[in-house]
Amino acid sequence: MYRQSRDLDVTQKYHFISGLPRSGSTLLSGILRQNPRFHAAISSPVAGLVNGALEQMGANSESYSFFDENKRKAIAKALFQAYYSDTPHPIIFDTNRQWTARLHQLVELYDDFKVICCVRNPAWVMDSFEKIYRKNPFDYSRMFSPATRQTVYSRSESLISSNGAVGSAWTALKEAYYGEFSDRLLLVDYDLLTQKPARTMELIYQFLGEPFFTHDFEQVDYNESEFDQQLGVKGLHQVRKKVEFKARRSILPPDLFVKYQQMDFWLDTTASAAHCIVSRTAARNTTAEAGGGDEG
Repeated sequence: MYRQSRDLDVTQKYHFISGLPRSGSTLLSGILRQNPRFHAAISSPVAGLVNGALEQMGANSESYSFFDENKRKAIAKALFQAYYSDTPHPIIFDTNRQWTARLHQLVELYDDFKVICCVRNPAWVMDSFEKIYRKNPFDYSRMFSPATRQTVYSRSESLISSNGAVGSAWTALKEAYYGEFSDRLLLVDYDLLTQKPARTMELIYQFLGEPFFTHDFEQVDYNESEFDQQLGVKGLHQVRKKVEFKARRSILPPDLFVKYQQMDFWLDTTASAAHCIVSRTAARNTTAEAGGGDEG
């Protein structure tokens, strides 16, 4: 186990986990954290802290004249260091869906970071959210308002909107995928992570340039039940101990499934420098589950 004294100036290296919700980021964090050199967890508040600080230093603030670009960058970087000051691991994976929309900021803060983007056919992402919703029939979570939780159609429309959990992550990922810093990205399809975890992790380590660590895919132990309870969504970040693929039928109406299944833009690799671990024969049907359906 690595220990880091507060008195030692040990530089931590930062990588990021982003991508779509319900696509394996919690599972990936659970696997990565088996490596004693790595810290990985569910979505952290660092991206929000950085954005909030930049707003306070921006042109709409009365304090704008007190900050130049160097001060803004130094404060943004200090927020990372302060938040992870009690984390002993030399490699930090910070998770947030919006990092893919902030690559232009990250490249100014860190030289050699990488972003692992968990992806999954959006139809199955929507299906997974609906499955979680129906598992908690008497818990009205914060995911939906009284107006949007009425039917699967209103719930799906809320999720895929520009401010929704799926829509905001999807547009941020698309921006990064076609942007000038796309070579920093590694897209990891949830299907392949659950079907071939050993090979997928081997490719992830190659992308990161880190020495390989032998993971135990039979005992992935990670759960954020307290966080899920606060959201009112039990099981949102619950990971099964064994990494495995489980096929099932979609519970979405067929017209909704068809509406979202063509949104997997990352299958076209001709216009992006992003690295991809995705299936070229991704299942697009309403019969067999393409990604397990039970992961966050």
